[in-house]
Amino acid sequence: MSTDHLSDSARLAGRRKGILFILLSAFFFCLMSVFVRLAGDVPTMQKAFFRNIVAAILAAVLLARSKSGFSFQKKNLPDLLLRSSIGTAGILCNFWAVDHLRIADANILNKLSPFFAILMSIFILKEKPNRIEWLSVLLAFIGAAFVAKPSAGIASFPALIAILGGFTAGTAYTYVRKLGLEGERGPVVVMFFSAFSTLVLLPNLLLHYQPMTMKQLIFLIFAGMSAAGGQLSITTAYQNAPARDISVFDYSQVVYAAIFGLILFGEIPDVWSIVGYVIIIGTAFAKWYLLTRRTA
Repeated sequence: MSTDHLSDSARLAGRRKGILFILLSAFFFCLMSVFVRLAGDVPTMQKAFFRNIVAAILAAVLLARSKSGFSFQKKNLPDLLLRSSIGTAGILCNFWAVDHLRIADANILNKLSPFFAILMSIFILKEKPNRIEWLSVLLAFIGAAFVAKPSAGIASFPALIAILGGFTAGTAYTYVRKLGLEGERGPVVVMFFSAFSTLVLLPNLLLHYQPMTMKQLIFLIFAGMSAAGGQLSITTAYQNAPARDISVFDYSQVVYAAIFGLILFGEIPDVWSIVGYVIIIGTAFAKWYLLTRRTA
């Protein structure tokens, strides 16, 4: 009985830590989107390069100061590469969507990632979703349709890119969870991904570099710092608690985005977007409540 009590206490402590860090990650990622938008007319791939090189430098500093340094488990190399390549595609989709949609709309569509993570967990983690999780996926797509406002059955191209960003993010974070279960350190995952993305984007930067003002450079540096905070926070979150317990709190980013969008850009969501927000967030909260109640 004492062992069970200890296990329950440890699980509760992990859940609380996971909730705290996923709330932090949502705030940091929202700040990243804001700084990306404030950077203005800079090519998407150039924005992504500066976002990643700053995050790579910050992660490298953390690793250099750690006891284990830059070492990683060789068995995790394939998963690190998959997480990095898929995550790089997700960044490009998200950044492009932020430039072409209302900031709150781009963020809510990107926040379909927890639902895509449920689907991809079948193949990556060998976990079969239950009926509640399948229903949540269906309802989330209905909510996304309200935000995307499809015309003649075809969603707008920027909205489709944002949804693709949600898919790639969900897949990437499933690999983050898998790497955490394999015992890989969070800063290693962040460093590997950021360095990989920087190297992939470097040729394009050299060939198509667009001169920037000092203000634009500063905004992109802040975007990179925010991204590093978000990456480290969400990696820590999923290493401490399963997605079903904490992923719902990632939707706080929608609230942050709506507030920043209103204050900084004068963006007021229309009625259909609000309906979409309510459906997606409501579905996430209902799923979290039912699953945690079942495991209590």
